[in-house]
Amino acid sequence: MLYLNKICISLLEIQSLIKKKELHNKIRSTMNFAKYLSVIAISMLKFAGGPLTGLAIKLSWIETAICSVVGMMITVSLIVFSGDFIRNIFRKDKPKKFTKMTRYGVKIRQKFGLAGIAFLTPLLFTPPVGAALSMAFRYDKKAIILQMFISAVAWAIVQTLFFFYVKDLIFS
Repeated sequence: MLYLNKICISLLEIQSLIKKKELHNKIRSTMNFAKYLSVIAISMLKFAGGPLTGLAIKLSWIETAICSVVGMMITVSLIVFSGDFIRNIFRKDKPKKFTKMTRYGVKIRQKFGLAGIAFLTPLLFTPPVGAALSMAFRYDKKAIILQMFISAVAWAIVQTLFFFYVKDLIFS
């Protein structure tokens, strides 16, 4: 009887450990998801912040690059597909004010077109500014999405590998 009691207790302990392991796996997957969301959220506002965040929270370079692209494209898509609505809200009869950034955007547009704006969006402009400039110049929405995606993929790979390489140089 005592032997059977010990076996039952051992089985309950094993079952408890299995549940703890499942809980540990759920917590781990939730933490990874939170890491991905952090990189995505930062990349939505400032593209270079995504690779730096991914480096800081110890994601792999490919995970960091993918999350950075996703973050930028969420912002670009939101602005492009709600651009007409946003433009109507902010449209006033006031004369337009030209800032240094808008003048710079106009120069880029005149020299390089949409490809130039998309190319410089991750570097100089932020994703919201680059998408808003593209919409302000009335480029085709599909072309904006495609050009921004190509630019985001290219710059995500370059910036992420650069930051990871510099980290290895400094800390090794």
